[in-house]
Amino acid sequence: MKIGILGGTFNPIHIGHLILAEEVREKLGLDKVIFVPTYLPPHKDNSDIARAQDRLQMIKTAIAGNKYFEVSDLEIRRNGRSYTIDTVNELNKLYGRDELYFITGSDLLKYLEEWKDLNEIIKLVKFVVATRPGYPLEKIPSYISTVAIRAVDISAFEIRSCIKSGNSFRYLVPEGVLKYITKRKLYR
Repeated sequence: MKIGILGGTFNPIHIGHLILAEEVREKLGLDKVIFVPTYLPPHKDNSDIARAQDRLQMIKTAIAGNKYFEVSDLEIRRNGRSYTIDTVNELNKLYGRDELYFITGSDLLKYLEEWKDLNEIIKLVKFVVATRPGYPLEKIPSYISTVAIRAVDISAFEIRSCIKSGNSFRYLVPEGVLKYITKRKLYR
């Protein structure tokens, strides 16, 4: 099987994440995409991050009904900072006979050299970078494949800002995620 891995904070998951996952899945012929929310991202300020269980539930809500999408809580169960190498090693144990594709957006390219054990990661997975508006693909290392996806300029930061200022964020997230955020009063 060909399995995509889409990791991130998903704070919150939004339409851009779903479009990215679906287009990469389709263009690369992936059998499934596993969303892997981090417990604590290693390179971010964690003051504005919803609880891990809330982010996990929002992903479950967002991907319900798509038979090609799954979510894994392995980084959340790990508790603490999550590094891609640890996740890739764990997924490699579970799916060792399958081809693993690690999917990321072009916005993360500039941080790639800072990743822990990057040389080990690229031995275990095929690295796929999807284009993202405002982040042109420049100086792409040879171990990275690129996939052009439609331009959807939505960010979780923008969504959190809308919520804090009382502005609408409808249609930036799936309806179930909108209801979850509203009910739980997240990001206020």
